[in-house]
Amino acid sequence: MAEEKIRVIVAKPGLDGHDRGAKVVARALRDAGMEVIYTGLRQTPEMIAEAALQEDAHVVGLSILSGAHMALVPRILELLKANGQENVRVFIGGIVPDEDVPRLKELGVTGVYGPGAPTDQIIRDIRAAVSGKAG
Repeated sequence: MAEEKIRVIVAKPGLDGHDRGAKVVARALRDAGMEVIYTGLRQTPEMIAEAALQEDAHVVGLSILSGAHMALVPRILELLKANGQENVRVFIGGIVPDEDVPRLKELGVTGVYGPGAPTDQIIRDIRAAVSGKAG
């Protein structure tokens, strides 16, 4: 039986209009054999949670450069939980101050990556999280 492909939603929540990093990561994930759905710019938390539900995603990757991560991420996690998707892993890339990382992880974020993070590390972390081998 063939192994199921990891399904990843890559989204740009909020008003941030810069998506080069999101597209680079999306392409790397696709090249690594994952199924990637890029939702585009200026997505609301509701739109992201709905996409994750409709696409039966294993992972939601958020690219946030606007500084609104502490407002957007808790809402997205809340909506995923309301949809019965507590098992969906959430990763964040972008500009996140170091002091916010522990709180985001407490809320349920699996990984946080800053600018220049190696895509091979993101790929390994997603695979580990989805397989249940994350540390």
